[in-house]
Amino acid sequence: MSKRKASVIIDTTSFKSRRVTTAGAENATDTNRQGLSSNIFTPSASGDIGLIESITLKNFLCHHSLGPVQFGPHVNFIVGNNGSGKSAILTALIVGLGGKATMTNRGVSLKDFVKTGENTADVTVKLRNRGADAYKKDLYGDYITVEQRISSDGSRSYKLKNKSGQLVSNKKEELISVLDHFNIQLDNPVSILSQEMSKQFLHSKNETDKYKFFMKATLLEQMKRDYIHIKHTETITRQQVERQEECLKDLKQEFLQKKERYESLSSFSDLKETLENLKNKMAWCLVRDKEQSIQQLKEEIRKEEKNKHEDNLKLCQSKLVQTEKRLQIIKKRTDSLRDEQKSLREDHLNFKQQAKITNKAHKEQELVYFRALNKLKQTEREQSLLQEKINKAKASERLNNSGETKRSKQQVTLGDLKEQLAELQRKCLQLNEDIKKKHQALLKGKEERDKLRVEAKSVQFAYESKLKRKNQLLASRSNKLKRFGDHVPDLIAAINDACAAGHFIKKPIGPIGACISLKDPTLAVSVECCLRSFMKAFCCDNYKDESVLQGLMSRFYPKGNRPQIIVSPFSDKLYNVHGRKACHPDYLTVLDTITATTPVIINCLVDMRGIETILVIKEKNKARGIMQKGRPPKNCREAFTAEGDQVFPNRYYTSEFSMAKYLSGDIETEINLLESELENFKAQLSRFQLQANSVTEDILSMENILNSTINTLKKTQASENQVKAAISELETASEEQSDDFTSLEEVAQENQQKIEAEKQVVQEAKAELDKQRNTSEEADSNYSSVKDKIDQLLEEIEPLKDEQLKLETECVKHERNLKLLEKKLKTHEDNVQAMNSALSEKEQELQENVEKAKQISPERQHVTCSTKSIDTEITRLKKKLKVYESNHGEQEQVIREYAEALSLYKEKTNQVRDLRRFIDRLNNIMSDRQNRYKIMRRSLSVRCKLYFNNFLIKMNCCGSMIFDHNNETLSISVKPPGRDKVGASDMRSLSGGERSFSTVCFMLSLWEITESPFRCLDEFDVYMDMHNRRICLDLLLELSERQHLRQFIFITPLNTSNLPKTALIKIHHLQDPEREDGHTRDKAM
Repeated sequence: MSKRKASVIIDTTSFKSRRVTTAGAENATDTNRQGLSSNIFTPSASGDIGLIESITLKNFLCHHSLGPVQFGPHVNFIVGNNGSGKSAILTALIVGLGGKATMTNRGVSLKDFVKTGENTADVTVKLRNRGADAYKKDLYGDYITVEQRISSDGSRSYKLKNKSGQLVSNKKEELISVLDHFNIQLDNPVSILSQEMSKQFLHSKNETDKYKFFMKATLLEQMKRDYIHIKHTETITRQQVERQEECLKDLKQEFLQKKERYESLSSFSDLKETLENLKNKMAWCLVRDKEQSIQQLKEEIRKEEKNKHEDNLKLCQSKLVQTEKRLQIIKKRTDSLRDEQKSLREDHLNFKQQAKITNKAHKEQELVYFRALNKLKQTEREQSLLQEKINKAKASERLNNSGETKRSKQQVTLGDLKEQLAELQRKCLQLNEDIKKKHQALLKGKEERDKLRVEAKSVQFAYESKLKRKNQLLASRSNKLKRFGDHVPDLIAAINDACAAGHFIKKPIGPIGACISLKDPTLAVSVECCLRSFMKAFCCDNYKDESVLQGLMSRFYPKGNRPQIIVSPFSDKLYNVHGRKACHPDYLTVLDTITATTPVIINCLVDMRGIETILVIKEKNKARGIMQKGRPPKNCREAFTAEGDQVFPNRYYTSEFSMAKYLSGDIETEINLLESELENFKAQLSRFQLQANSVTEDILSMENILNSTINTLKKTQASENQVKAAISELETASEEQSDDFTSLEEVAQENQQKIEAEKQVVQEAKAELDKQRNTSEEADSNYSSVKDKIDQLLEEIEPLKDEQLKLETECVKHERNLKLLEKKLKTHEDNVQAMNSALSEKEQELQENVEKAKQISPERQHVTCSTKSIDTEITRLKKKLKVYESNHGEQEQVIREYAEALSLYKEKTNQVRDLRRFIDRLNNIMSDRQNRYKIMRRSLSVRCKLYFNNFLIKMNCCGSMIFDHNNETLSISVKPPGRDKVGASDMRSLSGGERSFSTVCFMLSLWEITESPFRCLDEFDVYMDMHNRRICLDLLLELSERQHLRQFIFITPLNTSNLPKTALIKIHHLQDPEREDGHTRDKAM
């Protein structure tokens, strides 16, 4: 639209210039103002183009079908109640001619204008195209019909048809050309002033907004933007000219080169002479170089002949012979010892087998002896019991006479014992209950002690961990790497040394935590919880470097406790994660919150942790809501809170960390916090120690009491057993009867005979056992003797083996040195022979070079330059001569190229000079244009003031318009009739009707100084009383008579019956809205 507006500015400038001179002659009376307006307007055929013939709406806003509304060429009033479609017609005019939805102030998108439930909306606008200035009269005819279809998705299409309804074009560019030709400005409030824009102007408290309204209406704002654009273009052009001047320097350099080439044609003979001299020097320079090489070769031959390779070879041979002799002696001694060891091994096996057999026989005989001995002891015990039984029977018989008295005493004693037994059993039961309770209390005390010990160990572990962390932080004051472990600085130093030694293909990078930093320090805990073990990891480019790094780590870490190593090829560019990155409008990913010293770190974390798919959401509730109460954001796998909690779509993990370990920036604060925590842990440990000591003392006391109770129980049980034994004995004694003493004595005699026989068997077994023991001890002695001899031989053989191995190694070394020396000797002889041959060949070549040099230059020349420098100079001169020779035969071409270069250089110089002059002239023209722009702005503002005051006089009011072009403000004040005459009031202090009238006066003032084929006002009189409305209508009609070639469209909801009946005025009454099927239908009359 900028191109169209710029052309309008140029077209209207002539009209506005004429009006400035005329406006100065206005008088204060209405008659003079009317005459002035008649003189300002110059009839033109342009009144036949751009007028609106009709508008038709379909499914637009809430109207199913509205129109066609046929407009007259002069004054049109659209009258109707609210909802009848008055403002819809004005909105359709803007949208139908290609305006944006935001221009209407009734929607933000075109889809808002499609009726609810419909897919499309249609707007048809018919424009007049008559007269000599008609647009493509032969193609369109007298009318141009613009049909526009708006879809429910916000898209639209155009159709431009001619008078007969045939399609001419469907391009928006064609519509823009039509509007340019007709001078129709949709976004200019002078052409179309909507109700909303009028409200904004009336209620605006900002004088700058009023000034902008004036500038936009008069197109001065567009002219200002065009001047700024031209000034910017001038700056760019000036910069381009400066770059052309830089290029001109290169062109000048090329011209000077061709000029030098042109002027150097006369030096051709001098170059040839110089070349011949260089060739003579080159010949004798080759002779000099050959003599020097011969002398150097002779020196090398003398040095080579002085080498003592033969002496070294003889010395090595003698050492080898001596070593072999010593080796033979050692081998013989070793072989003899091994033979002796072999024979002893056979004896060792025999004695071992014999000792095994004798030991087995000894054990078997020992078993026979002990069986016989046990049998004898058993028989003796049986004999003793039988004798006791006989003695008891005899005693019982003697006491049989006094048995009755004794039996009664035994019954009394038995009763007492039973009562004593019952009392003891009751006491044992009570003691068992006490022991059970004390044991349970003891177990409870031990459980409490174990629990205290576990808690104390946990606190002790936390204390040691915090203490270690504190020491690391104290060490990190001087070395930040100490945060990642005590051995990390040493490991980094070892990596640097290995890299300097060339052990790495690419130097490893790490630890990762030391290579990253945070954009927001408050996210340190969440980032560390996300990266976890990767904070201490290292990155390697390949597996060879990884193997070298593992070797370095083995110096400082045990095998199972080394930092992780990630192997991935290094790249200098960051991965493109646009397609798989998590997207959320309010929260960043972990990738966005960190920065790294190298792209390798970021790429590694993307590969191993997927940091581009992890969001950082500080609040817990918001994190749960985003991840778990709906569908997670696109590409988002998980999220972390500021406290380090990990949030998945279906689960939530609370963090164990409350403070960042590696990424914390304030070390001193963390050290102070750790010190306070260590003090707390110390207090807890002291408390646990006191509690544990107290519980331990209680346990010892309970154990003593329990042991005392157990001892009492044991004593009680012993007494109980004694009482039971006494009771059993008394009961048994009363039941015993006299036995047959004769049979018992016979059994005792048989047992005595059996004992005598078994004693004989035991003595025989004892003799055999002694015999087997002696045999076994003798076999063991022989076996031990042979074993000791074998061990002694092994002790003698071991040092001989070491000596033999040492001598064999020495022999191999001497043999290798001998071969190396033989090879060196042979190489030495070959080198001497080759050097002598090369010397003779070089002497022969020297003679040939001398002969050739004499042929070129009979006298030997003294040369100080090197062969290479002379050869380089000869090559350069030959090339130069070749160029000169080729150019010497085409001298005209050299002259022509020089002339062309001179002409081109002069032409470019003139062009740059002309451009510089043009820019300077343009700058002057722009300065003049800006001065003219200021004059025009001042002229238009003065004319606007005059017209505004004249229109206010119609209402017996007075007012003022104050333009401040420097501050870009417009102050409008109005004093209604009957008010205090001290001063005018701001428009906001006026009544609604007075403000509307003032707005109309301001619009009429702008109409007087601007051009447009039609004017539209929406509900201009809604706040006026009948008196002000009558005056306003008279002003509008009066202006329409003066500008009878302009079309006026006024929208009002009020009655128009008091309007004059004339053919110039056409009134359109719109029907009240009717509700049918849930939709509003409006039909135009």
